[in-house]
Amino acid sequence: MEASVQSTVTGLLLEWSGGNPAARDRLLPLVYAELRRLAQAMMRQEPDSVTLEPTALVHELYLRLVDQRRVSVRDRRHFFGLAAYLMRRILVDHARRKKAAKRAAELVCSLPAELAAPAGSPEIDFEALNEALDHLEKIDPRKCRVVELRYFAGFTTEETAEIPETSPATVERDWKFARSWLRRVMRGLSRS
Repeated sequence: MEASVQSTVTGLLLEWSGGNPAARDRLLPLVYAELRRLAQAMMRQEPDSVTLEPTALVHELYLRLVDQRRVSVRDRRHFFGLAAYLMRRILVDHARRKKAAKRAAELVCSLPAELAAPAGSPEIDFEALNEALDHLEKIDPRKCRVVELRYFAGFTTEETAEIPETSPATVERDWKFARSWLRRVMRGLSRS
């Protein structure tokens, strides 16, 4: 995104945060391509059984954003952090609806190698991952954001460091801790 568009995006975010819903309507076409890239990165992490397409994920995000009369977004990076969080929630809601519709079928999420259970262990379901992340968020919100941005959004260490405005070294420490913590918690969830 070029500098003039970035400053326009930041200005529109500030207007929207100030309560101007028209700013939101002007903002979304400017960030659509980046939101679609974010959605594609998230969908690459999902199992093949997920029927939601990246475009549908962005449109669902748009509908959720339209419901917000006023948001508290400081800048472009904060907006994309919020978008990653909302997309995660949309994917969880989609998984729950699909489970409810099929009753007996389970939607299973295969985790990246860093979070995957040892070979021979049962796969971990997306709702369990969400439950573990909700718990992590209560303990350490920054580490939860790192997981959302690295795992769900597919951000690099450097891109992730820009969102919470921390150093790449801190992001790496948080990522290492969160992976280990999630493995342990999710093993406990899968046993219960």
